[in-house]
This record gives sequence, structure tokens and C-alpha cells, in this order.
Amino acid sequence: MRVVTVRDFRDRASEMFRSDDVILVTREGRPAGFFLPWQAPDLPDDVRREVFLRLTEQIAARREARAVSEEEALANFAAERGRR
Repeated sequence: MRVVTVRDFRDRASEMFRSDDVILVTREGRPAGFFLPWQAPDLPDDVRREVFLRLTEQIAARREARAVSEEEALANFAAERGRR
């Protein structure tokens, strides 16, 4: 397993994505995430479901912490798309 900082991972991500090594990404010396090489073309349904649930929970928590309703967030996305 390789250990890299967030900055190093960001700067050399394309190189690391080609690696077969498991990579522990650290922020200020603490684990921030893992990169696990994946050779299969698809993710198993249970993995997809878990990722979706975790992302949904994190987004909801951040939105609530900022006191932004779902409707406000969707309106902001729509307005940004309109500017492009």
C-alpha cells in the first residue's frame, strides 16, 4: 500500500489511477480516503447502492448545515446551467 498526501494524489492522480497499488490518501497525517484499483468494467449493485447512500447522506448533511433547502439548491443548479 502506498501512502500519499491529498496534494500529491491530486498532482499525480492520472499516474496513480494506472497503478495496481492500493493508495491511502492522507490529510494532515490522518487518513482522508483510499484509492482501490478496479479492473472490472462495472460496479456490483451493492457497492453502487452504498456509494449512492453515503453521498446522499453527506450532501443532505452539508445542505442542512448551511440551511439551504433542496429547492434552493436545485434552483441554483438550474440558474448556473442557464448561464452556460
